[in-house]
Amino acid sequence: MRKLKRNAGNGYGMLYDRFDKREITEKYEELQEIMDGNINYQTIMFEIHKIRYYVVLRNFKKALHKINELHNMADSFNPTHKYYWNKFKGNYYSFQENHQQSLHCYKKAEKAFRLAEIEEKEIADLHYAISIEYSKLLNGLETINYAKQAMTVFQSEYNFVRCAQCHILLGIAYQRIKMNDAALKNFKQAMRLGKLNKEEQIIQLAHLNLGRFYAIMGDFKKSIENYLLTLNTTDLNYKLKLEAIISLIQNFYQNNEYSKAKEYLMLAEDTLSLSKENEYYNFYNYATQVYTHLLNGELKNFVSTLVEEFIPYLRQRKDYQHIVFYSKLLASYLEDMGKHKESTQYYKLAVSSYDQLIRL
Repeated sequence: MRKLKRNAGNGYGMLYDRFDKREITEKYEELQEIMDGNINYQTIMFEIHKIRYYVVLRNFKKALHKINELHNMADSFNPTHKYYWNKFKGNYYSFQENHQQSLHCYKKAEKAFRLAEIEEKEIADLHYAISIEYSKLLNGLETINYAKQAMTVFQSEYNFVRCAQCHILLGIAYQRIKMNDAALKNFKQAMRLGKLNKEEQIIQLAHLNLGRFYAIMGDFKKSIENYLLTLNTTDLNYKLKLEAIISLIQNFYQNNEYSKAKEYLMLAEDTLSLSKENEYYNFYNYATQVYTHLLNGELKNFVSTLVEEFIPYLRQRKDYQHIVFYSKLLASYLEDMGKHKESTQYYKLAVSSYDQLIRL
Protein backbone atom coordinates (compact mmCIF):
# COMPACT_ATOMS: atom_id res chain seq x y z
CA MET A 1 0.00 0.00 0.00
CA ARG A 2 2.84 2.42 0.85
CA LYS A 3 4.47 1.68 -2.51
CA LEU A 4 1.13 2.29 -4.22
CA LYS A 5 0.72 5.66 -2.49
CA ARG A 6 4.31 6.62 -3.24
CA ASN A 7 3.97 5.76 -6.94
CA ALA A 8 0.66 7.61 -7.15
CA GLY A 9 2.07 10.65 -5.35
CA ASN A 10 5.01 10.84 -7.74
CA GLY A 11 2.67 10.56 -10.70
CA TYR A 12 0.34 13.31 -9.44
CA GLY A 13 3.28 15.66 -8.96
CA MET A 14 4.02 15.43 -12.68
CA LEU A 15 0.62 16.81 -13.70
CA TYR A 16 1.83 20.32 -14.50
CA ASP A 17 2.56 21.91 -17.86
CA ARG A 18 6.30 22.13 -17.16
CA PHE A 19 6.72 18.34 -17.39
CA ASP A 20 7.33 16.39 -20.60
CA LYS A 21 4.02 15.11 -22.01
CA ARG A 22 5.57 11.76 -23.07
CA GLU A 23 6.82 11.11 -19.52
CA ILE A 24 3.39 12.00 -18.11
CA THR A 25 1.69 9.56 -20.49
CA GLU A 26 4.11 6.73 -19.62
CA LYS A 27 3.61 7.30 -15.87
CA TYR A 28 -0.15 7.45 -16.33
CA GLU A 29 -0.24 4.11 -18.16
CA GLU A 30 1.93 2.51 -15.46
CA LEU A 31 -0.39 3.80 -12.72
CA GLN A 32 -3.50 2.68 -14.62
CA GLU A 33 -2.30 -0.94 -14.47
CA ILE A 34 -1.72 -0.68 -10.71
CA MET A 35 -5.04 1.04 -9.99
CA ASP A 36 -7.09 -1.44 -12.01
CA GLY A 37 -6.49 -4.00 -9.26
CA ASN A 38 -7.01 -1.68 -6.26
CA ILE A 39 -10.51 -0.25 -5.73
CA ASN A 40 -9.92 2.05 -2.75
CA TYR A 41 -9.10 5.61 -1.68
CA GLN A 42 -6.18 5.79 -4.12
CA THR A 43 -8.31 4.52 -7.01
CA ILE A 44 -10.80 7.35 -6.53
CA MET A 45 -7.95 9.85 -6.25
CA PHE A 46 -6.42 8.49 -9.44
CA GLU A 47 -9.72 8.81 -11.29
CA ILE A 48 -10.05 12.43 -10.13
CA HIS A 49 -6.47 13.18 -11.23
CA LYS A 50 -7.34 11.92 -14.71
CA ILE A 51 -9.21 15.22 -15.19
CA ARG A 52 -5.96 17.11 -14.64
CA TYR A 53 -4.05 14.61 -16.80
CA TYR A 54 -6.36 15.22 -19.77
CA VAL A 55 -6.27 19.00 -19.22
CA VAL A 56 -2.44 19.00 -19.25
CA LEU A 57 -2.53 17.04 -22.52
CA ARG A 58 -5.20 19.50 -23.80
CA ASN A 59 -7.60 16.63 -24.42
CA PHE A 60 -10.62 18.59 -23.21
CA LYS A 61 -13.16 16.14 -24.62
CA LYS A 62 -11.81 13.34 -22.40
CA ALA A 63 -11.49 15.72 -19.43
CA LEU A 64 -15.18 16.62 -19.71
CA HIS A 65 -16.13 12.95 -20.13
CA LYS A 66 -14.27 12.12 -16.90
CA ILE A 67 -15.97 15.02 -15.08
CA ASN A 68 -19.38 13.75 -16.18
CA GLU A 69 -18.46 10.18 -15.29
CA LEU A 70 -17.49 11.13 -11.71
CA HIS A 71 -20.29 13.64 -11.15
CA ASN A 72 -22.83 11.23 -9.64
CA MET A 73 -20.40 9.95 -6.99
CA ALA A 74 -19.02 13.39 -6.02
CA ASP A 75 -21.33 13.68 -2.98
CA SER A 76 -19.61 10.67 -1.43
CA PHE A 77 -16.08 12.09 -1.80
CA ASN A 78 -14.09 12.77 1.36
CA PRO A 79 -12.66 16.32 1.88
CA THR A 80 -9.37 15.54 0.11
CA HIS A 81 -11.20 14.06 -2.88
CA LYS A 82 -13.51 17.11 -2.94
CA TYR A 83 -10.53 19.44 -2.91
CA TYR A 84 -8.91 17.93 -6.01
CA TRP A 85 -12.28 17.27 -7.70
CA ASN A 86 -13.17 20.97 -7.54
CA LYS A 87 -9.66 22.21 -8.28
CA PHE A 88 -9.30 20.12 -11.43
CA LYS A 89 -12.77 21.07 -12.63
CA GLY A 90 -11.63 24.68 -12.13
CA ASN A 91 -8.59 23.93 -14.31
CA TYR A 92 -10.85 22.54 -17.03
CA TYR A 93 -13.23 25.51 -17.04
CA SER A 94 -10.32 27.95 -16.99
CA PHE A 95 -8.96 26.47 -20.23
CA GLN A 96 -12.48 26.69 -21.68
CA GLU A 97 -12.34 30.40 -20.73
CA ASN A 98 -15.45 30.00 -18.56
CA HIS A 99 -13.86 32.04 -15.79
CA GLN A 100 -16.95 32.46 -13.62
CA GLN A 101 -17.46 28.69 -13.47
CA SER A 102 -13.75 28.11 -12.93
CA LEU A 103 -13.69 30.54 -10.00
CA HIS A 104 -16.81 28.88 -8.53
CA CYS A 105 -15.02 25.50 -8.55
CA TYR A 106 -11.81 26.94 -7.10
CA LYS A 107 -13.71 28.59 -4.25
CA LYS A 108 -15.35 25.23 -3.43
CA ALA A 109 -11.87 23.68 -3.38
CA GLU A 110 -10.78 26.46 -1.03
CA LYS A 111 -13.57 25.51 1.38
CA ALA A 112 -12.69 21.79 1.11
CA PHE A 113 -8.99 22.15 1.99
CA ARG A 114 -9.85 23.39 5.50
CA LEU A 115 -11.14 19.88 6.29
CA ALA A 116 -8.48 18.01 4.31
CA GLU A 117 -4.78 17.29 4.70
CA ILE A 118 -3.40 19.46 1.90
CA GLU A 119 0.22 20.66 1.73
CA GLU A 120 0.88 24.38 2.00
CA LYS A 121 2.51 24.56 -1.43
CA GLU A 122 -0.58 22.90 -2.96
CA ILE A 123 -2.81 25.49 -1.31
CA ALA A 124 -0.52 28.20 -2.69
CA ASP A 125 -1.03 26.74 -6.15
CA LEU A 126 -4.81 26.98 -5.65
CA HIS A 127 -4.51 30.60 -4.47
CA TYR A 128 -2.41 31.36 -7.55
CA ALA A 129 -5.11 29.78 -9.77
CA ILE A 130 -7.82 31.83 -8.00
CA SER A 131 -5.76 34.97 -8.57
CA ILE A 132 -5.62 34.21 -12.30
CA GLU A 133 -9.40 33.85 -12.51
CA TYR A 134 -9.97 37.11 -10.64
CA SER A 135 -7.52 38.74 -13.05
CA LYS A 136 -9.45 37.36 -16.05
CA LEU A 137 -12.64 38.73 -14.47
CA LEU A 138 -10.92 42.12 -13.96
CA ASN A 139 -11.25 42.09 -10.17
CA GLY A 140 -8.01 43.86 -9.25
CA LEU A 141 -8.31 43.82 -5.45
CA GLU A 142 -9.01 40.08 -5.17
CA THR A 143 -6.26 39.37 -7.72
CA ILE A 144 -3.81 41.19 -5.45
CA ASN A 145 -5.12 39.45 -2.32
CA TYR A 146 -4.71 35.91 -3.66
CA ALA A 147 -1.47 36.57 -5.57
CA LYS A 148 0.14 37.88 -2.39
CA GLN A 149 -1.04 34.85 -0.38
CA ALA A 150 0.40 32.51 -3.00
CA MET A 151 3.68 34.41 -3.32
CA THR A 152 4.36 34.27 0.44
CA VAL A 153 4.52 30.47 0.18
CA PHE A 154 6.38 30.44 -3.16
CA GLN A 155 9.06 32.70 -1.64
CA SER A 156 9.48 30.37 1.34
CA GLU A 157 9.83 27.46 -1.11
CA TYR A 158 12.34 29.45 -3.26
CA ASN A 159 10.01 28.90 -6.22
CA PHE A 160 11.08 32.04 -8.07
CA VAL A 161 9.34 31.12 -11.33
CA ARG A 162 5.98 31.11 -9.57
CA CYS A 163 6.97 34.31 -7.76
CA ALA A 164 7.58 35.90 -11.16
CA GLN A 165 4.13 34.77 -12.35
CA CYS A 166 2.60 36.35 -9.25
CA HIS A 167 4.47 39.60 -9.94
CA ILE A 168 2.89 39.67 -13.43
CA LEU A 169 -0.59 39.19 -11.95
CA LEU A 170 0.13 41.94 -9.42
CA GLY A 171 1.38 44.26 -12.17
CA ILE A 172 -1.80 43.75 -14.21
CA ALA A 173 -4.01 44.31 -11.14
CA TYR A 174 -2.18 47.46 -10.01
CA GLN A 175 -2.41 48.89 -13.50
CA ARG A 176 -6.17 48.34 -13.52
CA ILE A 177 -6.58 50.29 -10.29
CA LYS A 178 -4.32 53.08 -11.63
CA MET A 179 -1.35 52.34 -9.33
CA ASN A 180 1.04 52.64 -12.25
CA ASP A 181 4.32 52.84 -10.28
CA ALA A 182 3.46 49.61 -8.44
CA ALA A 183 2.45 47.98 -11.74
CA LEU A 184 5.75 48.88 -13.42
CA LYS A 185 7.76 47.72 -10.39
CA ASN A 186 6.07 44.30 -10.48
CA PHE A 187 6.51 43.83 -14.23
CA LYS A 188 10.22 44.66 -13.92
CA GLN A 189 10.61 42.30 -10.95
CA ALA A 190 9.00 39.52 -13.02
CA MET A 191 11.45 40.28 -15.83
CA ARG A 192 14.41 40.15 -13.42
CA LEU A 193 13.34 36.78 -12.02
CA GLY A 194 12.65 35.42 -15.52
CA LYS A 195 16.13 36.33 -16.71
CA LEU A 196 17.72 35.07 -13.47
CA ASN A 197 16.08 31.67 -13.94
CA LYS A 198 16.42 31.68 -17.75
CA GLU A 199 12.65 31.19 -18.09
CA GLU A 200 11.76 32.28 -21.62
CA GLN A 201 7.99 32.26 -21.10
CA ILE A 202 8.27 34.53 -18.04
CA ILE A 203 10.41 36.93 -20.08
CA GLN A 204 7.82 36.83 -22.90
CA LEU A 205 4.96 37.53 -20.48
CA ALA A 206 6.84 40.40 -18.85
CA HIS A 207 7.58 42.05 -22.23
CA LEU A 208 3.98 41.50 -23.39
CA ASN A 209 2.56 43.16 -20.28
CA LEU A 210 5.09 45.99 -20.44
CA GLY A 211 3.91 46.51 -24.02
CA ARG A 212 0.33 46.84 -22.80
CA PHE A 213 1.42 49.05 -19.90
CA TYR A 214 3.22 51.56 -22.13
CA ALA A 215 0.39 51.51 -24.71
CA ILE A 216 -2.11 52.53 -22.01
CA MET A 217 0.34 55.19 -20.80
CA GLY A 218 0.50 56.57 -24.36
CA ASP A 219 4.18 55.70 -24.90
CA PHE A 220 3.80 53.84 -28.21
CA LYS A 221 7.56 53.69 -28.85
CA LYS A 222 8.23 51.73 -25.65
CA SER A 223 5.07 49.72 -26.20
CA ILE A 224 6.20 48.58 -29.66
CA GLU A 225 9.74 47.88 -28.36
CA ASN A 226 8.36 45.49 -25.76
CA TYR A 227 5.97 43.76 -28.15
CA LEU A 228 8.89 43.21 -30.54
CA LEU A 229 11.00 41.84 -27.67
CA THR A 230 8.14 39.42 -26.92
CA LEU A 231 8.56 38.04 -30.44
CA ASN A 232 12.37 38.03 -30.14
CA THR A 233 12.51 35.18 -27.62
CA THR A 234 13.11 31.52 -28.37
CA ASP A 235 10.54 28.72 -27.90
CA LEU A 236 7.71 31.24 -28.16
CA ASN A 237 4.25 30.19 -27.01
CA TYR A 238 1.87 30.60 -30.00
CA LYS A 239 -0.84 32.30 -27.94
CA LEU A 240 1.64 34.87 -26.58
CA LYS A 241 3.01 35.34 -30.09
CA LEU A 242 -0.47 36.00 -31.53
CA GLU A 243 -1.29 38.41 -28.69
CA ALA A 244 1.92 40.36 -29.36
CA ILE A 245 1.32 40.39 -33.15
CA ILE A 246 -2.30 41.62 -32.85
CA SER A 247 -1.15 44.29 -30.37
CA LEU A 248 1.55 45.44 -32.81
CA ILE A 249 -1.00 45.61 -35.66
CA GLN A 250 -3.30 47.72 -33.48
CA ASN A 251 -0.44 50.05 -32.48
CA PHE A 252 0.79 50.51 -36.04
CA TYR A 253 -2.76 51.03 -37.31
CA GLN A 254 -3.50 53.68 -34.66
CA ASN A 255 -0.27 55.49 -35.66
CA ASN A 256 -1.13 55.34 -39.39
CA GLU A 257 1.83 53.03 -40.10
CA TYR A 258 -0.24 50.86 -42.41
CA SER A 259 2.61 49.13 -44.30
CA LYS A 260 4.10 47.89 -41.00
CA ALA A 261 0.68 46.74 -39.83
CA LYS A 262 0.31 44.71 -43.06
CA GLU A 263 3.70 43.05 -42.47
CA TYR A 264 2.50 41.73 -39.12
CA LEU A 265 -0.82 40.61 -40.60
CA MET A 266 1.18 38.17 -42.72
CA LEU A 267 2.98 36.93 -39.59
CA ALA A 268 -0.39 36.55 -37.81
CA GLU A 269 -1.73 34.40 -40.67
CA ASP A 270 1.39 32.20 -40.64
CA THR A 271 1.12 31.72 -36.86
CA LEU A 272 -2.61 31.00 -37.05
CA SER A 273 -1.93 28.20 -39.56
CA LEU A 274 0.08 26.46 -36.79
CA SER A 275 -2.61 27.01 -34.13
CA LYS A 276 -5.82 25.64 -35.67
CA GLU A 277 -6.35 22.98 -33.01
CA ASN A 278 -5.96 25.38 -30.09
CA GLU A 279 -8.83 26.81 -28.04
CA TYR A 280 -7.71 30.41 -28.67
CA TYR A 281 -7.66 30.07 -32.49
CA ASN A 282 -11.11 31.56 -33.18
CA PHE A 283 -10.46 34.79 -31.26
CA TYR A 284 -7.18 35.61 -33.03
CA ASN A 285 -8.53 34.47 -36.38
CA TYR A 286 -11.44 36.94 -36.11
CA ALA A 287 -9.11 39.73 -34.91
CA THR A 288 -6.81 39.10 -37.89
CA GLN A 289 -9.77 39.16 -40.31
CA VAL A 290 -10.98 42.49 -38.88
CA TYR A 291 -7.63 44.23 -39.44
CA THR A 292 -7.12 42.57 -42.83
CA HIS A 293 -10.41 44.07 -44.03
CA LEU A 294 -9.60 47.45 -42.46
CA LEU A 295 -6.12 47.69 -43.97
CA ASN A 296 -7.35 46.56 -47.41
CA GLY A 297 -10.20 49.08 -47.37
CA GLU A 298 -12.79 46.27 -47.43
CA LEU A 299 -15.25 48.10 -45.18
CA LYS A 300 -18.27 46.00 -46.14
CA ASN A 301 -16.41 42.82 -45.12
CA PHE A 302 -15.04 44.60 -42.03
CA VAL A 303 -18.58 45.44 -40.88
CA SER A 304 -20.07 42.03 -41.69
CA THR A 305 -17.25 40.15 -39.90
CA LEU A 306 -17.81 42.18 -36.73
CA VAL A 307 -21.62 42.26 -36.86
CA GLU A 308 -22.30 38.68 -37.95
CA GLU A 309 -19.38 36.76 -36.46
CA PHE A 310 -16.86 38.36 -34.09
CA ILE A 311 -19.10 40.40 -31.77
CA PRO A 312 -21.68 37.55 -31.44
CA TYR A 313 -18.76 35.23 -30.63
CA LEU A 314 -17.50 37.64 -27.95
CA ARG A 315 -21.00 38.07 -26.51
CA GLN A 316 -21.51 34.33 -26.31
CA ARG A 317 -18.24 34.07 -24.33
CA LYS A 318 -19.14 37.12 -22.19
CA ASP A 319 -15.80 38.67 -23.16
CA TYR A 320 -16.89 42.18 -22.16
CA GLN A 321 -13.41 43.71 -22.38
CA HIS A 322 -13.08 42.90 -26.08
CA ILE A 323 -16.74 43.67 -26.78
CA VAL A 324 -16.04 47.23 -25.58
CA PHE A 325 -12.98 47.58 -27.85
CA TYR A 326 -14.43 46.09 -31.03
CA SER A 327 -17.89 47.66 -30.60
CA LYS A 328 -16.28 51.12 -30.36
CA LEU A 329 -14.11 50.35 -33.39
CA LEU A 330 -17.19 49.30 -35.39
CA ALA A 331 -19.32 52.22 -34.15
CA SER A 332 -16.65 54.72 -35.23
CA TYR A 333 -16.59 53.38 -38.80
CA LEU A 334 -20.38 53.15 -39.06
CA GLU A 335 -20.49 56.79 -37.99
CA ASP A 336 -17.96 57.74 -40.69
CA MET A 337 -20.13 55.90 -43.25
CA GLY A 338 -23.15 57.99 -42.20
CA LYS A 339 -24.94 55.04 -40.60
CA HIS A 340 -25.76 56.90 -37.41
CA LYS A 341 -28.53 54.59 -36.17
CA GLU A 342 -26.30 51.49 -36.39
CA SER A 343 -23.37 53.44 -34.96
CA THR A 344 -25.42 54.43 -31.90
CA GLN A 345 -26.43 50.79 -31.41
CA TYR A 346 -22.79 49.70 -31.10
CA TYR A 347 -21.75 52.65 -28.94
CA LYS A 348 -24.58 51.58 -26.59
CA LEU A 349 -23.28 48.00 -26.66
CA ALA A 350 -19.81 49.28 -25.71
CA VAL A 351 -21.26 51.27 -22.79
CA SER A 352 -23.41 48.37 -21.50
CA SER A 353 -20.45 45.97 -21.80
CA TYR A 354 -18.25 48.38 -19.87
CA ASP A 355 -20.94 48.47 -17.15
CA GLN A 356 -20.78 44.65 -17.03
CA LEU A 357 -17.01 44.86 -16.58
CA ILE A 358 -17.37 47.20 -13.61
CA ARG A 359 -19.87 44.84 -11.96
CA LEU A 360 -17.61 41.77 -12.25
